[in-house]
Amino acid sequence: MPTSSTRNIALRLGAVAVGMFGFGFALVPIYDVMCKVLGVSRETINTQAQITPGSSAADVTRTVTIQFLANNDGGMSWDFRPQQFEMRVNPGSIANTSYYVRNPAHRTMVAQAIPSVSPPEAAPFLHKTECFCFRQQPLNAGDERDMPLQFVIDQALPDDIRTITLSYTLFDVTGSVATADKRVGAAN
Repeated sequence: MPTSSTRNIALRLGAVAVGMFGFGFALVPIYDVMCKVLGVSRETINTQAQITPGSSAADVTRTVTIQFLANNDGGMSWDFRPQQFEMRVNPGSIANTSYYVRNPAHRTMVAQAIPSVSPPEAAPFLHKTECFCFRQQPLNAGDERDMPLQFVIDQALPDDIRTITLSYTLFDVTGSVATADKRVGAAN
């Protein structure tokens, strides 16, 4: 017969496990909120950077190497990769590329891409003007697509940064989207 202290420990451990599971599901919405609080949404990036084609001349005396990586979270089954793994760009010029995705599952799924920039000091100088990471990406079973990415490296990038790695991790948010849709439907 378990003692009350054994039961308390088991209950606490169970609560920690449930809390960790819930936190895992909350990561994408937390990321969205943090982006909005910190001003890193698509609209803010476009407004703050005020980058438009032809608004400033590219610095043709400098070249920065951009490396592209793609990762799947443990629960994501999609094929996900950059269309090119590296490109060289001049600061101030608009660069375009894309990432390929395919949903091999037998059901429609929704993904959310979370970006990461390395070295971290380069992040304020990488301005994404169009990115699949700005929105959740639904994809039917067996479908595939190229997801666009357009960016500009700010001319103020420190001279010692010659290579920037832009990495995306793809998360399955299908369950949280369905739950949110049900809540919205119930509220109406």
